[in-house]
Amino acid sequence: MDLAPSTTVTFTITSLPKNERGRKTLNRLMKMQPEVQKGLSMLARRRRQKDNIPTSRAGRIWINRKRPTQLTRVEVGESFTLRVSPHIIPDIQSVAAYLEMKAA
Repeated sequence: MDLAPSTTVTFTITSLPKNERGRKTLNRLMKMQPEVQKGLSMLARRRRQKDNIPTSRAGRIWINRKRPTQLTRVEVGESFTLRVSPHIIPDIQSVAAYLEMKAA
């Protein structure tokens, strides 16, 4: 399948990359989904308002920050749908060997 800008494509992970940079690229692509971005921003707002605990330490305010929640997981069989834009085509092509693509 040819990747053209402004098309919506569903990707399914068929195998895992052997190197860390391939897994990070897949994770970054998965985080570009609108519903995942909404979830991440809602979790970030919750962390900012409730989960970060300010304490007094040596006369200064010290904030104990909570670790961010991971909403995406790079595993075989996971699928995600993206609207292809010109700036993400090189990322998709770099991990295309691990993905199955079909029009959404």
